[in-house]
Amino acid sequence: MGCGNVFFTLIITFSAALITYNIIISANASLKQDFPGNSNPSKLTVDPIIKMPSDSPKKTKRLFHTAVTSSDSIYNTWQCRVMYYWFNKHKHKPNSDMGGFTRILHSGKSDRFMDEIPTFVANPLPDGVDQGYIVLNRPWAFVQWLQQANIEEDYIFMSEPDHLLVKPIPNLSIDGLAAAYPFFYIDPKKYETILRKFFPEEKGPITNIDPIGNSPVIVGKEALKKIAPTWMNVSLEMKKDPEADKAFGWVLEMYAYAVASAFHGVGNILYEEFMIQGKMTPGKIGEWRFDKRSYDNVWPPKNLSMPPAGVPESVVTLVKMVNEATANIPNWGSD
Repeated sequence: MGCGNVFFTLIITFSAALITYNIIISANASLKQDFPGNSNPSKLTVDPIIKMPSDSPKKTKRLFHTAVTSSDSIYNTWQCRVMYYWFNKHKHKPNSDMGGFTRILHSGKSDRFMDEIPTFVANPLPDGVDQGYIVLNRPWAFVQWLQQANIEEDYIFMSEPDHLLVKPIPNLSIDGLAAAYPFFYIDPKKYETILRKFFPEEKGPITNIDPIGNSPVIVGKEALKKIAPTWMNVSLEMKKDPEADKAFGWVLEMYAYAVASAFHGVGNILYEEFMIQGKMTPGKIGEWRFDKRSYDNVWPPKNLSMPPAGVPESVVTLVKMVNEATANIPNWGSD
């Protein structure tokens, strides 16, 4: 059901090179820097995984605001700094609809990077509410930001600290439909019985729930203002429900966003090449290693060693991008 032309990947996640270099990038997707024009709405429908057609005329810019939630941990902070470096590199290039940027810091207090990265300080959930699942602070942080911040753009791009932008991003949402990445491990049909606790039959078929999380997603600001409180409440209710908690595990909050989006009738155009995501393969090949979790309490050093020959192009690109960022960001690694 694709439209027949190549849509080049926009985002690399750090998980692409997690643990050892034999975590393979899906399909060895191209990282060419050119980008096709905006899509033809008549060729796009809800749900199918599509590719972007090229050679369409450029429309009036529809800027989106990039929002990234973060704790105040070193782990999240160094990723945010690298991500923001690459945001600024691509923001003003051709084909970009990238507007402002906000790090939504859900620690409840400011930190020393407020002047480097535009930041909104959100309160964390009350003690004990997240039950040790810190990701539940994400929807609550978005609710606060959407209610309190002055957001000029009409669209929001929800991203995460471990996303790297490899090229300028146009506004991929069309005619009230959000743009999202389809995750192979989000399977609403498989869990219909559980999901019906949160998405009753009168809201429509279970197929209305798309296989997405909240990131990467480009969605209208007014639509997200409706989705976010439901996303928060469904996340909390799922965490309280033993069956849902066991079934969804670490992706519980992603299922909650998918449910909330469907609950408010916001459909999603699914772009399979919106992001390169690592897939694990068995065995170990070589000794080269880059594991982002090795830097949960310390800053990654500058000039990380490059992977050996034969590693997918995307992994090489990721390491080069991290090295460029750390070489140019002031005071890298200082506490």
